[in-house]
Amino acid sequence: MKPPPDMEITRLLLDWSGGNSAALSALYPLVYDELRSIAQRKLNRERPDHTLQRTALVHEAFLRLVDQKNVNWHSRAQFFGLAAQMMRRILVDYARKRNASKRGSHAMIDIEAVLAGDDTDNMEGSAAPAPVQEIDVDFEAVDAALERLEKLDQRQGKIVELRFFGGLSLDEAAEIMGVSVSTVKREWVFARAWLQRELSD
Repeated sequence: MKPPPDMEITRLLLDWSGGNSAALSALYPLVYDELRSIAQRKLNRERPDHTLQRTALVHEAFLRLVDQKNVNWHSRAQFFGLAAQMMRRILVDYARKRNASKRGSHAMIDIEAVLAGDDTDNMEGSAAPAPVQEIDVDFEAVDAALERLEKLDQRQGKIVELRFFGGLSLDEAAEIMGVSVSTVKREWVFARAWLQRELSD
């Protein structure tokens, strides 16, 4: 009997960490669709004239992931947690270049509406699909606000990164951070309120 995809991803990550290069080839198709889904949610919030394509974002993020040195891979959640960091960096770099060329005309951001599109959890914390909202997001502004939050509360900043940039569920964020799901829920609420205030000023 074939193991569930999550267990298979974890097994392949462990094999890859152990030096089995063939595991990487088997891993790619298993994580590709999920990375594409995360990328699509992010790019749906970009301006209609953006030039960064979903496939390019996925490939760049995956290349950065496999280029990581000294990572002791041990779970699917850990993999997608690091993917969140990679996508954040790529999207912010892209936004900086675009904003520099346009001399920084930034749209107002409704962070509640933005983050609502990433609330893929129901009240029990299990994953459930949520409608994607097409909202013009300035990733550079979000990143700058998130950096300020990380200085005030590193855990809240990490939760936002995992949820917003990585599309991880509450359960997955809790696993990566080594805290309870209820803690992640509580911190997520506080972080969203703080970001809403920062980005509305």
